[in-house]
Amino acid sequence: MRILVIGGGAREHALCHALSRDPAVTALHCAPGNAGIAEVATTHPVDALDGAAVAALAGRLGAELVVVGPEAPLVAGVADAVRAAGVPVFGPSAEAARLEGSKAFAKEIMAAAGVPTARSYVCLTADEAAKALDAFGPPYVVKDDGLAAGKGVVVTEDLARAREHAASCERVVIEEYLDGPEVSLFAVTDGETVVPLQPAQDFKRAHDGDQGPNTGGMGAYSPLPWAEPDLVDEVLETVLQPTVDELRRRGTPFAGLLYAGLALTSRGVRVVEFNARFGDPETQVVLARLRTPLAGLLLAAATGELAEFPPLRWSEGAAVTVVIAAEGYPEAPRSGDPIEGLDEVAAADAPDAYVLHAGTRRDDAGRIVSAGGRVLSVTATGADLAAARELAYRAVGRIRLAGAHHRTDIAAGAAG
Repeated sequence: MRILVIGGGAREHALCHALSRDPAVTALHCAPGNAGIAEVATTHPVDALDGAAVAALAGRLGAELVVVGPEAPLVAGVADAVRAAGVPVFGPSAEAARLEGSKAFAKEIMAAAGVPTARSYVCLTADEAAKALDAFGPPYVVKDDGLAAGKGVVVTEDLARAREHAASCERVVIEEYLDGPEVSLFAVTDGETVVPLQPAQDFKRAHDGDQGPNTGGMGAYSPLPWAEPDLVDEVLETVLQPTVDELRRRGTPFAGLLYAGLALTSRGVRVVEFNARFGDPETQVVLARLRTPLAGLLLAAATGELAEFPPLRWSEGAAVTVVIAAEGYPEAPRSGDPIEGLDEVAAADAPDAYVLHAGTRRDDAGRIVSAGGRVLSVTATGADLAAARELAYRAVGRIRLAGAHHRTDIAAGAAG
């Protein structure tokens, strides 16, 4: 199978890492990719938001499956353009991707489907926002209605900060605060059948102890030893299947990866948000534990054949990923700094630990340098969380990047 992956972050490197080990994959391409992806796939320059350009590239490569990684191309309709060209694509249509592209639309779908979520108000003016904030009280949860690269949500006790964020958004969703731990659960769907993956937990704050600003994610782990054993079945029944059914009922079936961000509250499971693609950094740990070859699963979703797909197989062990971020991330990340130690990880820790690239490129001298805020995801597997965590941090210690920072407490509480 000839596969083209669209995107250039650690999520796409995780996808390419898994696909490159699948015997069914005869050719693997990625556009635009990054310095790490280039080691396992042939990379191509392309504007990932240009559906016509992506479809044309897929045609030139003879791609038999296109996998769209990031949310922005999905919302822009890239999957629609590829489908129109007759190529199977893993990723929802622009209309279905509104589930992530508009939090207000997601709330509408959840209400129609009876999916449990936080009470909320959609606000267009400062006066509406002020009334909503007063109605809920602190902690204040303020969400930009549109795409914001994982950084459009502010949770704060500071009313002035909440009002400031609301004022910076064209349309804002203000909702009640949900107590309890958060969980990420992915599901592969063809628009009818829904196949849940294993849950993971990520760490959004920049610094240890969940301190500092919100980020796109500083690490993740799977499985969740503290979660109820029937959690996945419950979420499939009350959240994932009803949402997919409602979108199909509206004539906009969702085929691709449905990501449910959940809060396990004192009143039960509640949806915090939906995403229309694999999450980063949770993808890194979920795919590290998946034993079923990935290509066939994604193709079955793209071609409407998930109902016949055999049950997924999973590792009994655990996976941990730690994000290494550039100096100044998330406010003003510095780029262009050389990254050293990657070969040391490959020599000393592979295959149980490996480095997935997020924001990297090769400079004119051929060196791998930083080119984004979240630069690397160091991922490790082990018999349990403690073993995976120890190996991940040992590998992190081999990498040298001037001014870089990372959290030291990823999975610490769950590992015991």
